[in-house]
Amino acid sequence: MSRPREPHKILVVGGGYVGMYTALHLQRKLRLRRGEATITLVDPHSYMTYQPFLPEAAAGSLEPRHVVVSLRRVLRRCRVITGSVSGIDHQRRRATVQPGEGEPFELEYDHVVVAPGSIARTLPIPGLAEMGIGFKTVAEAVYLRNYVLSRMDAAASSVAEGLRRRALTFVFVGGGYAGIEAFAELEDMARDACRYYDGIRPEDMRWVLVEASNRILPEVSAALGRYTIDRLRSRGMEIHLDTRLESCVGGRIALSDGTEFDAETLVWTAGVKANPDLARYGLPLDEKGRLPCSASLAVDGVDGAWSAGDCAAVPDLTKEPGALCGPSAQHAVRQAKVLAANLVRSIRGEELRPYKHAYAGSVASLGLHKGVAEIYGVKLRGPLAWFMHRSYHLIWVPTLNRKARVISDWTLALFFRREAVSLGQFADPRAAFRAAASSDRPSAGTVSH
Repeated sequence: MSRPREPHKILVVGGGYVGMYTALHLQRKLRLRRGEATITLVDPHSYMTYQPFLPEAAAGSLEPRHVVVSLRRVLRRCRVITGSVSGIDHQRRRATVQPGEGEPFELEYDHVVVAPGSIARTLPIPGLAEMGIGFKTVAEAVYLRNYVLSRMDAAASSVAEGLRRRALTFVFVGGGYAGIEAFAELEDMARDACRYYDGIRPEDMRWVLVEASNRILPEVSAALGRYTIDRLRSRGMEIHLDTRLESCVGGRIALSDGTEFDAETLVWTAGVKANPDLARYGLPLDEKGRLPCSASLAVDGVDGAWSAGDCAAVPDLTKEPGALCGPSAQHAVRQAKVLAANLVRSIRGEELRPYKHAYAGSVASLGLHKGVAEIYGVKLRGPLAWFMHRSYHLIWVPTLNRKARVISDWTLALFFRREAVSLGQFADPRAAFRAAASSDRPSAGTVSH
């Protein structure tokens, strides 16, 4: 009598779009309770962030907790490890895991899905590391909201004109979707908050967008990009095209077109690049540090390794030969579904199928009741585009629980204005207690009872 086969061990590296959705589809498709496979997911965070909602979280239209999804709650039949994969020995089919606390250990696997995602693509600009604020995580979105409101607090509480001008100048670098939505949503929030600040009018604030190319929103038509620029400029916002940030040392902003001014807020949204952790995994990488994959989402030339999303170079079969899928959530979510299905087919000895998805279009919010959208060539503007933006992302945000909470946030916003309170102390919540404890520290020679 033959011994039953050991369950296939599947390791998923990363809990973002690709990682979470792949694991979710795998636990639905595989007969886990019958011992067909085990699934382990490793990520430094215990949650997945639905990044398209970050601008609304930053603007106060959504509760920050409602734009994240608990991995353990969604992946009930998977083992979730909060930590990072520090190395992969694919020849031995073993990965080294460094948990958040404790000693590293090895995990054995048969198939590995490598999807650590991307990080901000930065440049060696003087002052950027010291002054810049990213916009890829919910923590950064919350911090940015608090920081903008704290600058308004500082300006309203000061009579020094120079300080007021610096505090009320907000600079964003990068004119893609993330940059434009963050730029527009936060200006809309700050404009609305002006009613609560004595001596601050919307025209007292300076909002500046810097884009190195000759257009914004490259995913949509040039006409819709020009419309977006016109709408933002009508709100008094500055758009600098064909312009680069050259320096921001000490808050002195210097642009390549010769413009110089002082600011206290600099948000960097100038694109992403593949996670540099990939270099430690011993798998083949292309010139941009991505994993080259076939249309089936298998890593080229490596049996048992799979990838998708921002860290993978996946051929786009809807375009000319050599074209690759762009780093968008639209592709990542759909690739994860195909990847999971192909992994199951591989385990069961079935033929793999290629990923093929024509880009459906894009939607972007420019603040409450304002937006642009281009869906299958149809261009929408204003409130209708804004409604399409919310509807589209409500469909794709994972779990019924999160959908309901997002709807409740939007419904309450119909009757109540957004909160305009800075909770900047959240960045260091123990500061006040440390100061109190330090003041009560016994001096030398004093005996405490």
